[in-house]
Amino acid sequence: MTSIKVKFRPGCRAEHPGSIVYMISHLGRSRTVSSGYRLYACEWNDTASAGRSPNQREQYVTEAKESVHHDLEHLRRIIDRLTHSSVPFSADDVAAEFMRFSRLYSLFTYMDRQISTLRGRGKPRTAEIYRTTLNSFRRFRNDNDVRIDCLTPDMLSRYETSMRLNGITCNTSSFYMRVLRAVYNRAAEEAGFDNRHPFRHVYTGIDKTVKRALPIQTISRIRALSLARHPKLDFARDMFMMSFFLRGMSFVDMAFLRKSDLDGGRVTYRRRKTGQQLTVGWTREMQAIVDKYPCNPTQYLLPIITRKDIDERQVYRNISSSINSSLKKLAALVDSSQRLTMYCARHSWASAARIKGVPLSIISEGMGHNSETTTRIYLASLDTSAIDSANSLIIDSV
Repeated sequence: MTSIKVKFRPGCRAEHPGSIVYMISHLGRSRTVSSGYRLYACEWNDTASAGRSPNQREQYVTEAKESVHHDLEHLRRIIDRLTHSSVPFSADDVAAEFMRFSRLYSLFTYMDRQISTLRGRGKPRTAEIYRTTLNSFRRFRNDNDVRIDCLTPDMLSRYETSMRLNGITCNTSSFYMRVLRAVYNRAAEEAGFDNRHPFRHVYTGIDKTVKRALPIQTISRIRALSLARHPKLDFARDMFMMSFFLRGMSFVDMAFLRKSDLDGGRVTYRRRKTGQQLTVGWTREMQAIVDKYPCNPTQYLLPIITRKDIDERQVYRNISSSINSSLKKLAALVDSSQRLTMYCARHSWASAARIKGVPLSIISEGMGHNSETTTRIYLASLDTSAIDSANSLIIDSV
């Protein structure tokens, strides 16, 4: 017969918090395991007054008691599994399995392993997304780890509220929640604990965002700016225009565009986001931008990553941030009240193409939209010459 009791061990002094522990007894021998939570006696006994249990402690106390409930369930599952295995076991074996699970499936540790795995599989961008999500949740938790199966709807609702209060947009908070949900679901399947669907009360959808397309007249004013005395702004403008000329190519695809991708007057590359291969006709406007800068000593075509033996992704991120900062200043120079970023070039190309009467199917093909879009479902793939004609039409109007 195996039993589990929850014990509260008071602190050595009345003003010190005590520990919550689990006493596992089996065949006359006992083993104690810590829950990791520390409460005051009044908090554990629900006798705290408002002065003894301030608001900042109330959430911690609630979480501790929820965690104790989950721990007891988990300990019972361990005991049931060991009992049905027909192999003799001790209280130490139960405690060891409990601690092993707690180490392997603490959220911070588990996500760190997932991040390392993603990097090993050649998915640095996804690894960065997981790291950003983890860092956000760690800040919310004040760096206090939590076991994955102890995530609760209340905890996640508080996390969502905290993000909103800190100015995080709805789509960004939803994005973090979807990453955490994927991690939770993977851990539940891998470890075999019950999926309690703790994300059911938080928002995990995608809101429509404000369109970021610039009028073609604004694009023309940006292109015409005299920036020779402001090299940072000049470079930002050139990269923005290059993205526009390249049918709204994303900055990450521009940064890693290789010299060998330009062949026979065409640039052929794969979108990092979807893996789809696209081909763009190389124009004199694109070549003029490349000619403005010294020949890149690396394998890359554009003057973004220009040094070897460096962390290329870190360089890309730093330059992307610098360009977007400069684009804010460019927006002021052309009297545009719209927030200007590199991503605006993609929206702007699509908007300009639509205004010029380019068929929606060609726009979809030219931007590399995948088959989930309505236009790509109903319209066949188009010849790249038609797309290049559309692109020339747009460039000539700037």
